Amino acid sequence: MSHRAGRTRWRRFAVVLVSGVAACATVGIAMAQGVLAASFFISGQRFQVSADSLTARGFSLYGMVDVTKKHELVPVVVNGFRHATVRGLCQSILVDIPVLGTQTLRLTGGDDRPAEASDLFIDATAESADGANFSGLDIGVAQGALAKGSVEPQDRNSRFFAPDGVGQQALSTTLTDLRVSAVTVSAGTFSVPGLRLRLEHGSHPCP
Repeated sequence: MSHRAGRTRWRRFAVVLVSGVAACATVGIAMAQGVLAASFFISGQRFQVSADSLTARGFSLYGMVDVTKKHELVPVVVNGFRHATVRGLCQSILVDIPVLGTQTLRLTGGDDRPAEASDLFIDATAESADGANFSGLDIGVAQGALAKGSVEPQDRNSRFFAPDGVGQQALSTTLTDLRVSAVTVSAGTFSVPGLRLRLEHGSHPCP
C-alpha cells in the first residue's frame, strides 16, 4: 500500500494483528480516572462494542499482549485516542447464569448527544468499520516512536511492548459503523449522555 500524507479514505477498514504482536507476541465502559495499573489483569472474556461513528483527535494503533487473571496471554491490537466523540454507543457481553441460562448485559448511550472520552484505549481482537477517514496518516511507524496518538503509559514499560514493532498513527480519524470485539476498554475520562444499562434473556449482542 502506498503512503500519502494528508487525508485518506478506506471504503472498508479491517484491523489485523500487526507484526508487533508477533514480535512480542469490562463489563461496562471504564469511566476511570487515570490509567490502568501495571498489576491490572483482564478477565479474558470478549465483549462487543459498536458505534454509529467515532471521531477522534490523535490516533494510534499498535500490537500488545494482555494477561488474564489466570496468566493466559491474549494478543491484541490497541487503539489509542487522545480525545474521542462517540455517537450511538453500544456495548454487550454475554453472561451465563446458573439455572437462568445465557443473559446479555447491554450498555447504550450517546444518541442525542455524543459520548466524549479522553485517553481512550480499546484492546481489540477484531475490528471493522464501514468507512474510515484519516488525516496526517503514518503507516509503518515504529511503535516506540508513536507521537500523534496516545500510547498507554504502562504499555511502554511492558515486556510485551516492542519499540521496533510496526504501528500506525494519524492526527485525526473518523470511523463509521464501527464494530469491535474487545477484551478491555479504558479511559482517562468517559462521559456518556443518556446512559442505559439493561439485562436481557438470551443472546442479544450489539448490532
